[in-house]
Amino acid sequence: VYPTELESQTQFEGFRDWLHTFELYRGKNMGNDEPDENRVVGKFKGSMKIYKIPLPPDIEDCTITGGDPAYGLFQGLPSNEPVKVLVRVYIVKANDLHPADINGKADPYLVIRLGSKSQNDKDNYISKQLNPVFGKCFEFEATFPMESLLTVQVYDWDLIGVDDLIGETKLDLENRYYSRHRASCGLAQKYELHGYNAWRDPQKPTQILARLCKDSKVDGPYYQPGKVRVSNRIFTAPMELEDENGMKKATDEHLALAALNNWHEIPKVGCHLVPEHVETRPLFHPEKPGIEQGKLEMFVDMFPMDMPAPGPPVDISPRKPKSYELRCIIWNTDDVVLEDDAFFTGEKMSDIYVKGWIKGSEDMQSTDIHYRSLTGEGNFNWRFVFPFDYLVAEEKIVISRKETLFSWDETESKIPARLNMQVWDADHFSADDFLGALTLDLNRFPRGAKSSKLCTLDMLKTDGSVPQMSLFKHKRVKGWWPFHVKNEGSEELELTGKVEAELHLMSAEEAEKHPAGLGRSEPDPLEKPNRPDSSFMWFMNPFKSLRYILWHNYKWMIIKLLLVALLVALLILFFYSMPGYTVKKMFNA
Repeated sequence: VYPTELESQTQFEGFRDWLHTFELYRGKNMGNDEPDENRVVGKFKGSMKIYKIPLPPDIEDCTITGGDPAYGLFQGLPSNEPVKVLVRVYIVKANDLHPADINGKADPYLVIRLGSKSQNDKDNYISKQLNPVFGKCFEFEATFPMESLLTVQVYDWDLIGVDDLIGETKLDLENRYYSRHRASCGLAQKYELHGYNAWRDPQKPTQILARLCKDSKVDGPYYQPGKVRVSNRIFTAPMELEDENGMKKATDEHLALAALNNWHEIPKVGCHLVPEHVETRPLFHPEKPGIEQGKLEMFVDMFPMDMPAPGPPVDISPRKPKSYELRCIIWNTDDVVLEDDAFFTGEKMSDIYVKGWIKGSEDMQSTDIHYRSLTGEGNFNWRFVFPFDYLVAEEKIVISRKETLFSWDETESKIPARLNMQVWDADHFSADDFLGALTLDLNRFPRGAKSSKLCTLDMLKTDGSVPQMSLFKHKRVKGWWPFHVKNEGSEELELTGKVEAELHLMSAEEAEKHPAGLGRSEPDPLEKPNRPDSSFMWFMNPFKSLRYILWHNYKWMIIKLLLVALLVALLILFFYSMPGYTVKKMFNA
């Protein structure tokens, strides 16, 4: 990818190797240094060079195209007859467009003009984007030199009123087409017959090399096993070519392509040939000269119509995201910090629950609450379900949503594929207390510990000492991970709890075949957790609370009091019944 225009690359000499452009002006030059574009009435293309014939023996010279003047001064120059050309304009994307709407965004679309022909892609505008990915190919049939100025314009779509021009860029295709740098179709690094990088020029590398050698009066090419000789240079490359069926056969195409990619090494006539590329062109507004309005990434292919027809255009449409579903089961927590004091007993405790999300507030889910945890342990058996669309190549999640209630279209944004979890302490009469957080990058995160004791903050190290795994490869994993917070003073991480979770990643098709409910609901329900008797909400169960408070804290005292009371009752009964029983024994009644 070139960061500037293709003609700005020094090795291509601005495509002025034999053809220069001169503007034709109307009227007289009044001595003003500033050029007046209104005086321009046309352009003249040509080249001038003065030769001394015959050349002195101590001077070596070449023609405009790099040839030997002994064979003619105008050798290799193209005919000035009109030529019909198939032009394919590939627009990849735009970057840093100037905002055109009051919301600081733009709704860009493309308008392509070549000569008197134009194509308007207004129906496919991209909503609220300053970095739109177009992924479009536009085809034209043009006649050079009459239709050689290509203009690419980026407009902002407006619901009401006239669409505004954001910026435009112009390319002189004729200079490229006739340049000896062969800018008509970029040379690939490899010759392939199928797949995304299939050879797209109608001429094979061997044909192109043979034509260049003939036109430049260069000796060669001469092919030998594993190498090819052109002039006094030898180039090597593998000779095997793999077809669609995986079968390999011998070919000279790789050798020819190696010579083409190193054509600049050929003495006198050699030059850099344009490789397969994407050029970055600045966009300017005619009313704001010199002020860049953004950049456009694109490339152009040109094929003469009198040659064999090229293959279909390369598909550069934006990649479609793949739909996934992440199922996250929160089994247990352990060693969660105890934030509150029990109302009656003063014991340290927390009412623990866990939050989880991927996209943000729109898909945030929470477990139920494990009340009155006295040890930091929480039992949940709770399932989160997160559907999302994922771009594999970019490792990003794609979100499409309306920014406001009155938005006309959905806006697409991309975020990293991360699972966020937090542990909280529930409070009923004030805001809940945040206890700790855990973020797992689904593409690379530490494997979970096998037990709570083995779960430490060392698992979160990013210095390469901790092995990483990808959920997109392993699909399913279970283990313990640490919750943490940052120490305000030292910025070091503090352990605030541990969570036992199970992550299961499925494609949308797999999830549809094997559905699962949220929480503990159907289908595929989870069992209720086995929580201790102390886990309840005290003001919803006052009698249970009273029983728990008295029995939990005064159990032995109550047992002792009951024993004393029973003993006292026995003594009272003994002394109460003893006199009557004694009288009965004395009189045998």
